[in-house]
Amino acid sequence: MPRNHRAVPTLVRAAACTTVATLALTACGSGAQGGSDSGSVKVGLITKTDTNPFFVKMKEGAEQAAKESGVELVSAAGKFDGDNAGQVTAIENMVNSGVKGILITPNDSKAIVPSLEKARAKGVLVIALDSPTEPQDATDALFATDNVKAGELIGAYAKAAMAGKKARIAMLDLAPGVAVGVQRHEGFLKGFGVPEGDPSVVCAQDTGGDQAKGQTAMENCLQKDPDINVVYTINEPAALGAHMALKAKGLEKKVLVVSVDGGCTGTKAVKEGKIAATSQQYPLKMASLGVKAVAGFAENGKKASGYTDTGVTLITDQAQTGVDAKDTAYGLENCWG
Repeated sequence: MPRNHRAVPTLVRAAACTTVATLALTACGSGAQGGSDSGSVKVGLITKTDTNPFFVKMKEGAEQAAKESGVELVSAAGKFDGDNAGQVTAIENMVNSGVKGILITPNDSKAIVPSLEKARAKGVLVIALDSPTEPQDATDALFATDNVKAGELIGAYAKAAMAGKKARIAMLDLAPGVAVGVQRHEGFLKGFGVPEGDPSVVCAQDTGGDQAKGQTAMENCLQKDPDINVVYTINEPAALGAHMALKAKGLEKKVLVVSVDGGCTGTKAVKEGKIAATSQQYPLKMASLGVKAVAGFAENGKKASGYTDTGVTLITDQAQTGVDAKDTAYGLENCWG
C-alpha cells in the first residue's frame, strides 16, 4: 500500500481536548488552551459509537499515533451502533473544519457512501477501519480484519468442538446493512460447513452488538428452541449477554458460545469459560496505520489505497485438532494491540 509513515513536524500540543460540535466531536491537538493552530494537519476519526470498548481502544490507538506523527486528531461517534445520520453530520463537520483525512468505521456500509464521496471530491483522504463500505472502493483504503476469516475461525472451532454431535445453532447477529456483521455471519457458516438457511440454524436475532440486547436475543432463542447447543455471537458484549441468559436457565455449561473481537474483557471471559473461543482482532493497529497514512498524505501527497489485513487470531484454552489457535495468555498479552 503506497503510504509514507514519516512524521510531519512536531506541533506544540495542548493538554486537553476541546468539544467543537454537539456530536461528540472533539479536537485533541496543537494550539494553546486546546485551540487549533491554523497550520496543523487534522485527522478525523469517526467510530460507530464511543461506548463500545472496541472503539474506545481504536480511539486510543489513533490518539497515540497522532501524537507520534505530530498531527491533530478530531474525533466523533454515532450515538448508537447503526446511527448513520450521526456519522453523516460528523463527516460534514470534519470537512468544514479542514481535515486532511477521515478514518471511519461505517454504521451503514451503503448509506454512508454519498457523504464519503462528497468528502473525497473535496480532496479529503477517506479510509475505512474495521468495516468496509459497499462498494469497498467508496473509500480510498481499508485497514481491517478479514471478517470472513474471523467468522470462519470460530465456525471451524465450533464444528470441531461439537465432535459430530448434532448442532442446534443460534446466531446473534449485528444489524441489517452493516458489512462487518454480514461477513462474520457468512464466515461462521462457512467455517461450520453449513449453508445459509440450513435447518441446523434454529434461531437468528439482531443484537446491535449490545450486551443487553444480546441477553434478550438469547432469551428469545431459548424460548423458540430450548435445545440450542451452539451460539454464534457478532461480538463479545453480545456473547456476555448470551451467557447471562444461559446462566439464568442453568445452561451455561451445556452450550458452546463463540464470538469475535478478542478484547481484554472478552479474552478474560474466554479464560473464565463464559466464551469458548473468540477471534481476536487489532483495532489499535487499524487506527495507528490510518493516522499515519493521513500524515503521510499530508506530507507527500501519496494516498493509501486498497486493503490492508490487520490480522486475526483464534483465542481459546480448549484447543481443537485441526484449528490453529493461541491460548488466553497470548490473548491477554495482545488484546486489541
